[in-house]
Amino acid sequence: MLFAELAAATEDVRSLPGRKDKVARLASALRGLAVHERAVGAGYLAGAPRQRVLGVGWASIKEPPPAAAAATLSVADVDVALEALSGLGGAGSVAARRAALGELLSRATAPEQAFLRALILGDLRQGALTAIVGDAVAKAADVPVAVVRRALMLRGDLGAVASAALGEDGASALAAFRLEVGRPIAPMLASTAPDLDAALEKTGPAAVEWKLDGARIQVHRSGDAVGIFTRSLDDVTARLPEVVSAVRSLPTASFVLDGEAIALRADGRPHPFQVTGSRFASRSGHTVLLTPMFFDLLYLDGVDLLDRPGSERAAALSALVPAEWRVPRGGPELLEQALAMGHEGVVVKALDAPYEAGRRGAAWVKVKPVHTLDLVVLGVEWGSGRRRGWLSNLHLGARGPDGGFVMLGKTFKGLTDAMLKWQTEKLLSLEERREGHVVYVRPELVVEIAFDGVQSSPRYPGGVALRFARVLRHRPDKNAAEADTLESVLAVRDATSRRGVKARTSARTSKCRSTWSTSAACCCAQEAISRSGSEIRCWPRAASSLWAVSAVSKVVPSIRSSRNSSRSCSRRA
Repeated sequence: MLFAELAAATEDVRSLPGRKDKVARLASALRGLAVHERAVGAGYLAGAPRQRVLGVGWASIKEPPPAAAAATLSVADVDVALEALSGLGGAGSVAARRAALGELLSRATAPEQAFLRALILGDLRQGALTAIVGDAVAKAADVPVAVVRRALMLRGDLGAVASAALGEDGASALAAFRLEVGRPIAPMLASTAPDLDAALEKTGPAAVEWKLDGARIQVHRSGDAVGIFTRSLDDVTARLPEVVSAVRSLPTASFVLDGEAIALRADGRPHPFQVTGSRFASRSGHTVLLTPMFFDLLYLDGVDLLDRPGSERAAALSALVPAEWRVPRGGPELLEQALAMGHEGVVVKALDAPYEAGRRGAAWVKVKPVHTLDLVVLGVEWGSGRRRGWLSNLHLGARGPDGGFVMLGKTFKGLTDAMLKWQTEKLLSLEERREGHVVYVRPELVVEIAFDGVQSSPRYPGGVALRFARVLRHRPDKNAAEADTLESVLAVRDATSRRGVKARTSARTSKCRSTWSTSAACCCAQEAISRSGSEIRCWPRAASSLWAVSAVSKVVPSIRSSRNSSRSCSRRA
């Protein structure tokens, strides 16, 4: 297939508003790929060349040579050229890469040049990330979408999955994919909710776990061989000998664990994330040790646990991993415990949910006392006064429904001098253009933003803006595809609005609903009680029955029902 045909398909997809139409157009392009082009071509349509590191920046590509008059490049030609480019290194490699890139671009037409630039810089904005291309693979191969999604989860390689699906017996080839010890899979992700009640509405029957501010790790062990992988599936085993040692001490020789690595003080409280992040990135000369804290078990002694209920996986985890290396799990009282220990909050996890690798759904819901979002920097303004010379005021965007980004506002609050210095260097390296005092950048840098609420605002395209937004930290460990969506932002606004109405109504009609309190609480007979020290919570019976904790061999309720249903609301707790 000519490379120009993929470029044309990408432009078509960019202009199509609906997911269904995008999938149909991508499927048409996939069907036209030759057998040896399927893996590469699927990656190009998703904006992901198989060569992850090319060593080429914007400066090398911003002034391309004159475009070719006619399309002659094939998909295979481009792959060969990028493979050669990725292999260049050592003395003189900068000039060699520039020359090789120039030669490739000179063979491309103007549309192909634009497509190549987007691929090389990771800036393909046509709303077709891996998930949509995966659905297109299913359509092109005439196999169920669920089968392709599961294969993607297990293999983590869109090209390999596309090649298998588009072969002679695609369904059988996809069914052959299995969770393999030593081959990481994309981690399951959590959505957000403003409080425990809202989280429970999403999950149904659930348990609560501490939300740690650590570095996500996936640990594979087969005998003495141990592999540790990041959330982006990079191998960091050599950096974490203390985690390797801990894992080797466990009594079973074959398993896959999901968890966090975190720097803890002697009293068990966490160091600031900067300490964990610095240690996690260092290869030598470190003095801080990271503690593994696991919260899921995906594979055990030849048995794939991905489709088992969360409660069953938690029971198996409890039997394998000692409490000192396991994230605490229980009922709603864990929120206060987690905060008291200096952690971020909790994650509410559905008891019956399978492990959905790479997906952010309603089965896991994180609750923090402060709203936070992972947003993408779209632009930045030069500072003034004491911040003169630094890029300061960030333009923040969430992922939109069309695959682009929707601006939600600006903030310069929360930035320390060290953060300002770092982000100035980083954002200048991502610069696309300037307009006055604003530098517009490629949407790659993710920042974690805290905010007090979401309000309507005609000033921004999404119709909403964040109230009192401030920067908590930069997240270079995340890519833009992992940022929060506009839908998530609107959900926070809607949930906040519903809670306000509900609270006002409850205040007028009943004294039974209490919030967490250090004083006595009044509960009606139809309610249940949950205690944590001196704190008491009244829960409606319908909700209280949903909270549970996982034991090694069974699931037991964590909320004590009211023993005497005839007691009046005046009973003192």
